[in-house]
Amino acid sequence: MAACSIRPSSDTVVARGPRVKPGGALALHRALDEARFGPARTLDLRATLPTGAEAVRRAELWLRERQMAEAGEVLIVTGRGKGSPGGVAVVREAVLRLLGTLKRKGVVAAFGEHTAGSFVVIPAPVRALFEAAPRTRHRPQPERPRDPAALSGLGEATRTSLRRLAVRAVETLGAPPSETFVRDEMNRQFALLSGAIAPEAPDREERLQFLIAIALDAFDDVK
Repeated sequence: MAACSIRPSSDTVVARGPRVKPGGALALHRALDEARFGPARTLDLRATLPTGAEAVRRAELWLRERQMAEAGEVLIVTGRGKGSPGGVAVVREAVLRLLGTLKRKGVVAAFGEHTAGSFVVIPAPVRALFEAAPRTRHRPQPERPRDPAALSGLGEATRTSLRRLAVRAVETLGAPPSETFVRDEMNRQFALLSGAIAPEAPDREERLQFLIAIALDAFDDVK
């Protein structure tokens, strides 16, 4: 039997999908991202066209702050690098390397490509920040308690809280809380927590006190 083709008659209705206007799909995707993440959980690096180094600085500070705020999954928009010299996605590649580093440091639990120009990131639990880097145990040494010189600019109440946090951290390792070890741990905890505070923030010490309280709660949770 000869093959035949069926052509619609003049009164046949041919179903067609809705026409998508140029840029409409992109606008829809952005609207869905805004509904899913919202402004508080979105870092748009594409809009300001930063250098790779500036993008890394901003992304690390923001991710550390989002981790301490227990924000849940977040979105980092890097762009695809179409406007970069040679079409090389400098910001995207720099942020991708940063995410790998922060995962090893206990700041990021997981991350993945969301689009060709963005990443979805899941911050790690706060306690992971203090468990990530191994500490070297020190033998107890009889020394007069004193706070590290790097912390001398902090108020007495803040140093006291930070020392308390350091002692708690040392105790979780099962090591005697020698003064040398506590001082080292104070410096370490201060570096970890201050990394979530913008250097130009006018209320840095108040924010540090708040983060110390969060960290102490995190140690309570693992008991």
